[in-house]
Parts: sequence; structure tokens; C-alpha cells
Amino acid sequence: MPLLAFNDVHALYGRARILNGVTFAVDAGERVALVGRNGVGKTTVVNTLCGVTRIGQGHVEIRGRTIKDLRGYTAAQNGIAIVMQGRGILPNLTVEENLLLGTATGRKGPWSLEKVQDLFPILRERRANPGLALSGGQQQMLAIGRALMANPDLLILDEPSEGLAPVIVDELAALLVKLGEDGIGILLIEQNISLIHRVAQRFYVLSKGAVAESGSLQNVTRDELERHIAI
Repeated sequence: MPLLAFNDVHALYGRARILNGVTFAVDAGERVALVGRNGVGKTTVVNTLCGVTRIGQGHVEIRGRTIKDLRGYTAAQNGIAIVMQGRGILPNLTVEENLLLGTATGRKGPWSLEKVQDLFPILRERRANPGLALSGGQQQMLAIGRALMANPDLLILDEPSEGLAPVIVDELAALLVKLGEDGIGILLIEQNISLIHRVAQRFYVLSKGAVAESGSLQNVTRDELERHIAI
């Protein structure tokens, strides 16, 4: 039973239809990439899960249960943590306060403040600093750490490599693979070919608001994948 499944989802902003029958699924401990050019609806998938867009047709399932009324808190309540594009660091909170926001759901699990700070020692060192005083790479660590504090079963990351130096992307790839091996499902919404190939096991290509292609990354070259992403 998938942790998350979109079944023929048509989603709208007002009257504008952005998703046109999107179907995909992510299982426990599975690392899946959702790829495509800018403007094809990748971020709309996240916004639909968060209740920002309206579903006109189709439905979303979490662990086999159809969710009819998606709200901003639905994903978190159901063990899904989202690292939004832009990271969403709250500027008026310290690094540690930003991390502690992840505990709001009250879910129990292996991740604690101490464990996240062990994973990202810079967050312990800078715990009293404003969240936005960190570098781009450190802010991404903070955003991921905050998500892990929710002890999720599924981690969704929207363009996590954006603005990061290659060495930080390398570290991010290793971390996401390790999280998947530890049993956390990963949905990676990304355009960085190198990161996709190093992290994901399967992929879905979005085009014009629908899934145009899917399969195992073992059977797809970087050049073949890049033709779906190049602007």
C-alpha cells in the first residue's frame, strides 16, 4: 500500500486547470523523483497536497485512505513532511526555534533535536542565530532538519538543490539515500539531473500537467532524462 498516491488528479487555481489527470505513487522507503520543465505543474502537486489548489476530479490517497478534504495540516497529520521550495525559514525565529516547529504534530519517532543537531552540527553551533542568518546550504539543512523533527514516513522536497553549491548537493544526495535506506519514503521534485540520478530509484515525468513517462532510473540515461527537463 503506497504511503502517498495521486489518482487521476485534476487540480485548479481558481478556474485555471494546472494538473490534468496526474497519477503516481510512493511506497515506504522508496525514493521517487518527479521531474519536468518549469511550469508543468510540479509544485502544484505539493500545493494540491497542502490544499492550496482545488481538486476538480480524481483523488489523493494516504496509506490507502482517500482524503476528501485536503488542508494545510493534512500532510503533517498523516506523517508527510514537506520541504518547500524556498525553504520556508521563519526569519523572526532562531535556528533552534525553527527546528522545534517540526515537533508540532506530536508524532513519536527516532528524530529529536539532539539527533538532528548530530546530523547537522552547524545547527547546534548556530542554534541561537536567526534562521535567515545561515548560508543557503545551512538553511537547507535547517529546512530538512525541521522536517525530520516531525518524524515523517514520507519526506517531500521541492527543488532542494536550488541555489546550492555542488559540494552541498553531493552531501544532500548522500543524506537522502541514507534516509530512504532507513525507511523514510522520498519524493524528490527536482531538475538537477545529477541529484536525481544519485537519489531516485524511479521517476515520473510531468508534461502539460500530466504524467508523460515513468519508469526505473536504471533504464534511463542522463541524456534521456535531461530532454524532459531542459527549458
